[in-house]
Amino acid sequence: MRHTWWAKTLRILGIVLMSLTAAFTLLGGAGTTCVALNPTGWGGKFDAIQPFQWLWILFVLVGIAAGILGVRAVVLLVRGRRDAYRAALIALLLGTGLNLIHVFASRALRGASMPVDAVLYTNVLTLIVFLLFRLPTIWQGVNYEKPAGEKETGKHAAAISLALTGLLTLVIPYLMAPTHTIGGVNWADAWHTALTVIGAGLILGGLGLGLYRRFAPAQQPATAMAEN
Repeated sequence: MRHTWWAKTLRILGIVLMSLTAAFTLLGGAGTTCVALNPTGWGGKFDAIQPFQWLWILFVLVGIAAGILGVRAVVLLVRGRRDAYRAALIALLLGTGLNLIHVFASRALRGASMPVDAVLYTNVLTLIVFLLFRLPTIWQGVNYEKPAGEKETGKHAAAISLALTGLLTLVIPYLMAPTHTIGGVNWADAWHTALTVIGAGLILGGLGLGLYRRFAPAQQPATAMAEN
């Protein structure tokens, strides 16, 4: 059951979704820094949150922490560690709770909450998928506590996740432009060089891992090597 095509596909899908959610949460937390540190410096758009600046600083710190926990969960999922699924749930629950509060606070104080909504919906979607994975019939195939023989599936998922996360990093400034353009400046692109380098590096890493898996010589089992 665990080696069927659908089981491997779902395992890969879960890791890819978790990777994109972790990246989105991390970028969202870091992207809130400008407003959190200087809420009155944006032409009056964020003046209403000034009395609650401390809360927005918490959104930054907890958002970055949730993103880092998500990245850690992805690594555990790829490696098939025993606590991988639990780590993913913790990161998703933290990201969902944090961004839910962020959405409510933003709507109450300034009447709008984008792009936090998008980060929240991404966390909720991935959380639902991972909860569905625990259905007994599905879990028999998806169970991330995999034996060593299934590590190739994790490596495949890692290659896809790196490439897609890199692509997300490259395009995020343009996706966020409608909500981050103030005075004719797209502030979502304020870290253009850093995001370009990171995004390109992730894509190259994914392609490199994929090519390595495709062309690297197959490793012989330990017993066969001992006989030789």
